[in-house]
Amino acid sequence: MDGAGRSRRSRRSPEPKTDLKAAAIGAAVLLREYFGFDRKRVKARADRSPPNRVILWLERMMPRRAALMLTLAALLGSAVLGVFKGGHVDAVLAQLADSRNALANSAGFRITSVAINGRRQLSQDEVLGIGGVNGRSSLLFLDAATVRDKLKANPWIADATVLKLYPGQLQIDLVERTAFALWQQDGRLAVIAEDGAVLEPYVARRFMSLPLVVGKGAETRARDFLALLARYPQVHSVTKAAIFVGERRWNLRLKDGLDIRLPENDVGNALAALSKMDKDDKLFSRDIVAVDLRLPDRLTVQLSEDAAKAREELFKDKKKKKAGDA
Repeated sequence: MDGAGRSRRSRRSPEPKTDLKAAAIGAAVLLREYFGFDRKRVKARADRSPPNRVILWLERMMPRRAALMLTLAALLGSAVLGVFKGGHVDAVLAQLADSRNALANSAGFRITSVAINGRRQLSQDEVLGIGGVNGRSSLLFLDAATVRDKLKANPWIADATVLKLYPGQLQIDLVERTAFALWQQDGRLAVIAEDGAVLEPYVARRFMSLPLVVGKGAETRARDFLALLARYPQVHSVTKAAIFVGERRWNLRLKDGLDIRLPENDVGNALAALSKMDKDDKLFSRDIVAVDLRLPDRLTVQLSEDAAKAREELFKDKKKKKAGDA
């Protein structure tokens, strides 16, 4: 300090000047870099052609829409996967079909009347159930071809016609097969049609009077053989079952247990000879257990056990008498 109490300061102070100079240099560098970058960016923009509107729309919309679509796809995929893995496909499809039919029914396409023609063995409820028609079905969405295919898949139905008569009438015309015979194989009985188709894998009481055929292949050969057998009522009336042996020839089992062994060929001639022998000699009433017609030039008869013993005794008596006479 001087004598007057004032502080003594140097006229030249290097620190402030240095700071100001460094700040000025830094600001200049920043401004140069900033404006130089802007010039390059403006120049680059000027050199590029204006973008396509579609590209601009995609750039603007895709980020938002893509996220939404991905979310929806994930939810839908999870739902579908859950339906398949859980085994609910049929239930979901049935629910969708019911909803669709409900809308159609509310619009006036409900099935109000059903006419089924040609039905004899099947009830109306059975026919509708086979065809997949129920109280929720609508005539609008009912597929007539699908109903027909389902009906024809049933063994009782040989052919079917399905007509939709708007707004609410359904007509079904059936051609049913006829129960022709009972077929037994491996101890199991079934009802068959003339063509051998199995109509029912069991026998209801109303079918017990049908002719019985037994053996593998008998179901497809029964029609021709039973038609041939019917020409000889003398044999046909006492026949209990026709047995197909080795898929080659037939045997007859009569109601009294007598077995008739028929040849593989000339079956008609063998049946004619058998019928004549019974008519002339009462063959079926004799004490025999089997008649063998397989050889064309002879007939072999097998006696019952009692008849065979009686025959042996008779021969013994005859031999004794001859010995005594001698």
